[in-house]
Amino acid sequence: MTALTHLTMAGALDGLAKKEFTAVELAEAHVRAVEAVRPFNIFITETPEAALSMAKASDERRAKGEAGPMDGLPIAVKDLFCTKGVATTAGSRILDGFKPEYESTVTSRLWRDGAVMLGKVNLDEFAMGSATITAHQGETVSPWSPGAPGAWEKRVVAGGSSGGSAAVIAARAALGATGTDTGGSIRQPAGYTGTVGIKPTYGRCSRWGIVAYASSLDQAGPMTRTVEDAAIMLRSMCGFDPKDSTSVDMPVPDFRAALTGDIRGLRVGIPKEYRVEGLSAEIAALWEQGIAWLKEAGAEPVEISLPHTKYALAAYYIIAPAEASSNLARYDGVRYGLRVEGGNLKEMYENTRGAGFGKEVQRRILIGTYVLSAGYYDAYYNKARQVRTRIKWDFDEAFKSCDVILTPTAPSTPFAIGEKMDDPVQMYLNDVFTVPINLAGLPAMSIPAGLGADGLPLGLQLIGRPFDEETLLRVGQVVEKAADFTAVPPFMA
Repeated sequence: MTALTHLTMAGALDGLAKKEFTAVELAEAHVRAVEAVRPFNIFITETPEAALSMAKASDERRAKGEAGPMDGLPIAVKDLFCTKGVATTAGSRILDGFKPEYESTVTSRLWRDGAVMLGKVNLDEFAMGSATITAHQGETVSPWSPGAPGAWEKRVVAGGSSGGSAAVIAARAALGATGTDTGGSIRQPAGYTGTVGIKPTYGRCSRWGIVAYASSLDQAGPMTRTVEDAAIMLRSMCGFDPKDSTSVDMPVPDFRAALTGDIRGLRVGIPKEYRVEGLSAEIAALWEQGIAWLKEAGAEPVEISLPHTKYALAAYYIIAPAEASSNLARYDGVRYGLRVEGGNLKEMYENTRGAGFGKEVQRRILIGTYVLSAGYYDAYYNKARQVRTRIKWDFDEAFKSCDVILTPTAPSTPFAIGEKMDDPVQMYLNDVFTVPINLAGLPAMSIPAGLGADGLPLGLQLIGRPFDEETLLRVGQVVEKAADFTAVPPFMA
């Protein structure tokens, strides 16, 4: 690691503008950093040649005075985004050998604005998981794991499903990364790794070219080291896309300009239902500290009620698997990816899907198929949709008395790899604070706010009104400055 890999995006843009270093030098430093973090199993595919070629083109644009808003910034891409000519696996064996002939809208906008691709990073298979341990390519180890890389005292999860995206930033091997969030998959890993992650409002970023998990819940977003960097990256990722029927046609604000630091008079909602059983004392204390920070900055804390919160996880784990069972029906061995031959077409389907999908994906397909079946559709799926509407109404009512909502990001600090693998329900409970936001389609972000007694990061979550990412980022930066989180992973100390 070098001084260049410890820069923020804002700092790197400033250095490039002042000609303190070139985009090629910045890319070279990050390519070496990518090689250095291989023991953590963060990358599925490294693209050093592409990175250096894109960096060279960036330097040429800058020399002509044509630099874009992210020109020269090395980033990683969650391996759920289709990248033209570069393997896209979704962490699954069933997409073995798949190289898209097209680019996702989000990544094409990042390349348009000058970003440099370092490679594709690990995730839970098809984004189904909370720890980045279900990928066919193996689990990602958090850079915060105590001990030397490869000889850890304890291997800790990086969160999921965007664990590779979070880990690459925490390890200082990329300035930022794309993530996707279906039930907390940007915010929870950000909280677990001391990074910033924002899930925009549903429809703010195009889903075109992103491998689908649950289409009514999936949303792309940036993961970075600071709130300012998140504002920079989010602006490049957003925008209307006619290829995505859920994309919202509205102007993209200058999110960075919204970071005024002034939150005087804002009302911060504190949901009483989030004081759940099993919430650790140190996270409860951090939550109280976050309330105090915002109060000191001039905001007014107000208690709010989100009465249907307790039903959110149950509703989510009906709706998401139902949509997944439909979305994943396309992987049959006929058109692309893995094919395992059989005696007839049906056997080929069965063999391919049995060998290609991991256990967690198979579990969710089975659940989804069950709740959509004729005898159970009304009892489960329709009931879950009704609960989802109630949860949205809860947030609508709460935002009549507050401007943002503050909660913990996760109910505990990161756990050890292997700790909850045999108990899916315990794994699902990691998303208890994040899932309701996806069901309601709201924007939310996680900000690093401290370390637990075990030396692992803790995050605070902010939830905003629909399409009010500006206020969310403004309040997030106030929390960030108050927390003054400067800790680095043990292997870098």
